[in-house]
Amino acid sequence: MATLSSLHQKGSKFRQFLRDYSHMVCKLTPFSPRLILFAGHAGTGKSTLAKRALPLIIEKTGEDFFFLDKDTVYGEFSAHVMALTTQNPNDRDSPYYLENLRDWEYQGLIAIARENLLLGVNVILVGPFSKEIQSGKMFNAKDLGVPPQTNIQIAWVDLQEDEAKIRMEKRADPRDQWKLAHWTQYITRRIDPPIHPVLHRFDNLLFNEATFENLIDQLIQ
Repeated sequence: MATLSSLHQKGSKFRQFLRDYSHMVCKLTPFSPRLILFAGHAGTGKSTLAKRALPLIIEKTGEDFFFLDKDTVYGEFSAHVMALTTQNPNDRDSPYYLENLRDWEYQGLIAIARENLLLGVNVILVGPFSKEIQSGKMFNAKDLGVPPQTNIQIAWVDLQEDEAKIRMEKRADPRDQWKLAHWTQYITRRIDPPIHPVLHRFDNLLFNEATFENLIDQLIQ
């Protein structure tokens, strides 16, 4: 049987645990959750910029964010499916992938983001999203199915074609093989995004700290 002393000791340890854990609890923003998207074509540096932006965004807003990158979420899954179907785990450009897997990956990403936003959790989302941006879907909370009060901001990462190719060759990601081997065909898909008040373009050719900080300020407005 537990003594009063042992119960008191356990209670003290539990209160200390709560104090230690309190700083780790996610701060929710249910009245106006943020969805910040880092988008752009392959090899432009979306993931690198998003990871660099995350601590600045947290510092400037005082809010927490859920970080969601398409390659992390679906990389292994897509590789397995494509190995079973086209016998090429690195295939992200064939008609089979584009017709049977691509849209479902993006729908899944948006569903994960939606679930967090409905809970009041801000989201930083990383992926090309060129099709969804061209259609206008990413600008509209209703079309996305996210809370209507969601503050949507998009960073479109630009990089000229030649430099993007150089960086893709340098990083040697097997998923870029088709693009590099069919570059003339691939670049027809590198179209500019539409002009929209919530879409902010960032030229990532020569990184500039002041320009990057200005981008952050635009994303958290």
